[in-house]
Amino acid sequence: MSFDAFVMQSFTGLSIFSVLMLMALGLTIIFGLMGVINMAHGEFMALGAYCTYATAKFFQAFLPGLMDGFVFVGIILAFVVTSAVGYLLERGLIRHLYHRPLDTLLATWGVSLIMQQLFRQFINPREVEVPTVSWLQGAVNISEGVALPLSRLFIICLAVFTLLFVFYLLYRTHWGISIRAVTQNRPIASAVGINTQKVDATTFAVGSGLAGIAGSVFTMLASTGPTTGQAYIVDTFIVVVFGGVESLLGTVLSAFIIGQMQSWLEFGLSGSMARAAILAAVISVLFFRPNGLFSQKVRR
Repeated sequence: MSFDAFVMQSFTGLSIFSVLMLMALGLTIIFGLMGVINMAHGEFMALGAYCTYATAKFFQAFLPGLMDGFVFVGIILAFVVTSAVGYLLERGLIRHLYHRPLDTLLATWGVSLIMQQLFRQFINPREVEVPTVSWLQGAVNISEGVALPLSRLFIICLAVFTLLFVFYLLYRTHWGISIRAVTQNRPIASAVGINTQKVDATTFAVGSGLAGIAGSVFTMLASTGPTTGQAYIVDTFIVVVFGGVESLLGTVLSAFIIGQMQSWLEFGLSGSMARAAILAAVISVLFFRPNGLFSQKVRR
């Protein structure tokens, strides 16, 4: 294999890693803190993508001169809208189903089907595309055989920025301390004055917002349809379980490993065989480490 092919495949793996990590970060926070299996997490990704699509349409119609800046507005709007919907979902439904994992799974699966139908009914039953801004068109030419698309470079940079921001929130803010306290020991956290219900609602909202950001950047890679989220929800759960459901660093490393595996295996095999090989590798690891490859010990 040539050096150029090696660089391109590694870069493709980084691109896959970026989307998987953005999706899995929110799910890790929700699953690790509350034990909620949110089957609607993929639909929050699709909702974020549709928010970016709506932003692009608005700028095209009313602010064409500022079209190059719509992407930043779209990302912020995707986070705000999906966070708000996530907060309402937690307050209206999820909080009544804690410690009932099967009921939560079925309820959120029903929510995902409802959201898919709403997308078909009120947005578009077909896939929609978001235009690429001019400054993200083209590529950076590293060598004669290596050209790195600007849009994918932007996605990687945004994923790294989001990761650093999440780490800052969790380890440098009072909200983050409360989250980690509730994750490690909910009864004791409640006994020392932490409002666990408020922490749950805020955490679910932030986790949903991260899925919205993932959906926003997804529009730079492909078109968006009502079932777009379902294509990523399984991969996202694999990343979370493989890395360890309560380990944020494990989620990041797991997303990187699976992203690179998918890129390289698809290079040598078909897409379906690559998926099968990844699942076999994950099952093998979980056989020896049931809590995940990078799981951490917490008090219960």
